[in-house]
Amino acid sequence: KANDHVYPQRADFTFYGGIYRDVYLITVNAAHFDLDYFGGNGLKITPTVNGTNADIKLEAYVTGKADSVTFTIPGVGEASAPVSYGSDDAADGTACGYAVANIAIENVHLWDGLEDPYCYDARAELIANGQVTDEVDSYFGCRTYHVDPEKGFFLNGRSYPLHGVSRHQDRRGYGNALTKEMHEEDIDMILSMGTNAIRLAHYQHDQYFYELCDRKGLVAWAEIPYISMHLPNARENTISQMKELITQNYNHPCIICWALSNEISLTGVTDDLMENHVILNDLAHKMDSTRLTAMANLFMLDIDSPLIDVPDIRSYNLYYGWYVGELEQNDEFFDEFHSKFPNKAIGLSEYGADTHYTIQSPN
Repeated sequence: KANDHVYPQRADFTFYGGIYRDVYLITVNAAHFDLDYFGGNGLKITPTVNGTNADIKLEAYVTGKADSVTFTIPGVGEASAPVSYGSDDAADGTACGYAVANIAIENVHLWDGLEDPYCYDARAELIANGQVTDEVDSYFGCRTYHVDPEKGFFLNGRSYPLHGVSRHQDRRGYGNALTKEMHEEDIDMILSMGTNAIRLAHYQHDQYFYELCDRKGLVAWAEIPYISMHLPNARENTISQMKELITQNYNHPCIICWALSNEISLTGVTDDLMENHVILNDLAHKMDSTRLTAMANLFMLDIDSPLIDVPDIRSYNLYYGWYVGELEQNDEFFDEFHSKFPNKAIGLSEYGADTHYTIQSPN
């Protein structure tokens, strides 16, 4: 019997089983930073850039009884905050302890894409009975970005047209269990093409690859495997996967959007499918008000479909010149869309052809 409650179930890439990411055995004291909430590390960092300065909001989630958390950004400053329990301060609704503090950065060094992907370090120390019982480290980047329907993507106030590819994390003989060296080879090949952006299709990728995107300065699109075929019984799975994706990757400066789905209209658009997308879109905004939501639409989906307008930005997977039509029809498609909907941001999320087709060539 086919699984009807866990994604993905149908798509044109290989589904692998088993554990493919690094596995750690972590021992902690009774009071420790929360590791049980969807696989996060208990430290959430939200930079807000204001001119030449930045305000860094640092939030910690705690398991067990503790007194306070000391936050440090080396070379910048330090702040301490008490751990509160039983309040509604924690935006994600967890029942653990919660601490929050702010540290200001003057003359902030921006994470600036390929030109200067600068990251700051941060540390949180958990204090219980006068002793440090746990500590957690993370890095983060400070940047601003926005999307203009007429002028495209802007990074740190300047036009920054995005040129990239979609990437799957697999290799013959290894499946998804890539080594660090293989991830590095992938990103070096991608950068050698002249790219500055990447779509991490169609599922959560290895943490090391998000880190490579941060350090190399690639703008990244991250998504869950809600793909090809809507499953009415799998709504909770889409919700848990979105919570995992955002919780585990919130601090990565490379990520600019959380994508809801890919080509989900392949088997039709139903009320249940629409409701599922609205729930995911609202969840992403609630968990992360700093980033955009997105989705990749099947090229056969009518541009008047209400599904297109659920996320903040929408994109199409177009294969003119490959599976259908001529290459020039890509331009015609976007010109028509922009003429009809001048206030809607639109992007190209897939193009080209699968490599097993004979029309693909090394050139």
